[in-house]
Amino acid sequence: MSRRAVVQALVIAATVAGPAIAQARRDSDVPAFFVHGVPATHHLWSPVIDRLKRKDVIAIDLPGFGMPVPAGFDATKEAYVAWLIDRIEAVGTPVDLVAHDWGCTLALRAASLRPDLVRTWAAGGGAIDASYEWHALARVWQTPGAGEAFFADLDREAILTRWQAEGMSAELAGAMVARIDATMGECILRLYRSAIEVGREWQPDLAKVNAPGLVLHGADDQAVPIAFAEQLQADTRARKLIRLDCGHWFPVLRPDAVAAALEAHWAA
Repeated sequence: MSRRAVVQALVIAATVAGPAIAQARRDSDVPAFFVHGVPATHHLWSPVIDRLKRKDVIAIDLPGFGMPVPAGFDATKEAYVAWLIDRIEAVGTPVDLVAHDWGCTLALRAASLRPDLVRTWAAGGGAIDASYEWHALARVWQTPGAGEAFFADLDREAILTRWQAEGMSAELAGAMVARIDATMGECILRLYRSAIEVGREWQPDLAKVNAPGLVLHGADDQAVPIAFAEQLQADTRARKLIRLDCGHWFPVLRPDAVAAALEAHWAA
């Protein structure tokens, strides 16, 4: 079976009930666990995964982001963390956690609450800092009425233009934009409105993250400036901070460098 086929099979397992993930772990040995951010899906990690030597990979879709929203799921930051912990726990062994953007925030919260579930972690593109000021688009999403209007009249061309200006290919940007639907929009609004004070609430518990860590971050990230990656490294006592010569979307902008950094991190 090709690496892409293995990854696809594990993505399917990761989006269903816990026992299915546990079965995938027994059959295929799955310690690498990738978490995307907003507004993305597991596809964000494909360029990196395709460059890895290892095949024991799960790349999940968060609820509402390429997969259905479970009954009773309210899409708050706490709900996403609880869901993520359940998915990791079902693997049946500590994982090598890899995350970007909101995936970084959720994954490190999970690692602070359940350090027993994480063998190593590598993450970036997210701020868990009381001093962080939300970027302009986040503030729109956090504003009742304005956020709903944004998704009701979604300007896909403007998003495409912005992402391509940041270095993303037209093909990748178009595919990401095409996956934004009403369900994703509703989940984004609920998530961001639950997280206005996430830095103040969650930063103190970063001291509880005890697995070996690696911070990956775009040096030109406009949404989350590099200073917050430096603080994240300090707060988690991460082994290393790698400053990638790109903006926010480093998994697709610098997949070769990210894959190499992950392989070195896991081997250390």
